Amino acid sequence: MLSSFLLRGCTAKHYIQALSSTRLCIDCCTIRRLATSSSQQFLRRTTQRLLNQSRGAKTHKRKHQSQADDWKKKNKTILTYIAAAGVGMIGMSYAAVPLYRLYCQATGLGGAAVAGHDTEQVATMKPVRDRIIKVTFNADTHASIQWNFRPQQSEIYVVPGETALAFYRARNPTDKPVIGISTYNVVPFEAGQYFNKIQCFCFEEQRLNPHEEVDMPVFFYIDPEFDEDPRMARVDTITLSYTFFEAKEGQHLPLPGYS
Repeated sequence: MLSSFLLRGCTAKHYIQALSSTRLCIDCCTIRRLATSSSQQFLRRTTQRLLNQSRGAKTHKRKHQSQADDWKKKNKTILTYIAAAGVGMIGMSYAAVPLYRLYCQATGLGGAAVAGHDTEQVATMKPVRDRIIKVTFNADTHASIQWNFRPQQSEIYVVPGETALAFYRARNPTDKPVIGISTYNVVPFEAGQYFNKIQCFCFEEQRLNPHEEVDMPVFFYIDPEFDEDPRMARVDTITLSYTFFEAKEGQHLPLPGYS
């Protein structure tokens, strides 16, 4: 029985020889032990390799997750900056309207009359008598306001360096109080830098009660340097235009140089 058990793993040739001579196949048993030892080593190495691969996979997964978290944080930061920039741009777009209006009004860009005036300059400037300019007046109202608005005179003649006074009339034909505010421009646009207003009603709230009517003055002059500008050589007519629109109560756009 012992011989059969020990020789169970032998080859057929050795097994037959063992049965005939009743001897153990020492060589086959040695090979069997070596095979068993090799199998155990292979299993240990395979198990260790699998463990190492599993650990490596976990490490790679943690590293990948960390990178993903970093990207998420960076993306959130970028989106925050973009959103802040968008809000800032929207705010600037609203602020740009009065700021641009102030800039144009101060520099004469876009046909806006110059706001500031020097009292000493007005008192000492010399009229250019041989340069007569016709100033025409225009009045418009926005669809949001139901006012009757018109100039009291269609035109006047002035010379550079001489002050002039004109009037506009506004009437509220409705049965409720209405607050209006006006904007203006000068045509041709290039003449705006020489058209100086000493007093006017532009950019200031005008409240009219039901059926109330008021006259609003415009006190202005054309700078004598108008006559020295080659671009103004062929300009003999300037148009001052006002537009009224309804304003919310409390709205006010202050401009420097107006009394």
